[in-house]
Amino acid sequence: MANTPSDKPVFIFDTHGDWHATKIGNYLFSSRGEYIGFVEGEDVYKLDGEWLGRLSKDGRIVRKRTEKRRELHPNPPAKPARPEKLPARPPLPPMMAELTFSVVDVLDEDPDIFKRISDLRPDMD
Repeated sequence: MANTPSDKPVFIFDTHGDWHATKIGNYLFSSRGEYIGFVEGEDVYKLDGEWLGRLSKDGRIVRKRTEKRRELHPNPPAKPARPEKLPARPPLPPMMAELTFSVVDVLDEDPDIFKRISDLRPDMD
């Protein structure tokens, strides 16, 4: 069975070429196969619905430096099943273009961003 475009893995790198995630369909998985986020159009969200930035054509998550912080996504998708054939290793990263000063590589700025719960979430009483 051939991969459809939505099933084909897209590898998410930072500017230095470090692999952080794999996009399969509209879901993001860590290198260990854990569900860590989702993509809606070009917008990338953590699993709790916090907006991180936009997925660039070269596989980076970027945002404008002055961009306002968004509210949590109102309806984050349910946790998907772990993919059957998650790639064990990524291919070599693409040559990354320089970013202008107004654009930030989210994973370069904060490599552990997928490991934390959003501070926008209401506190438990």
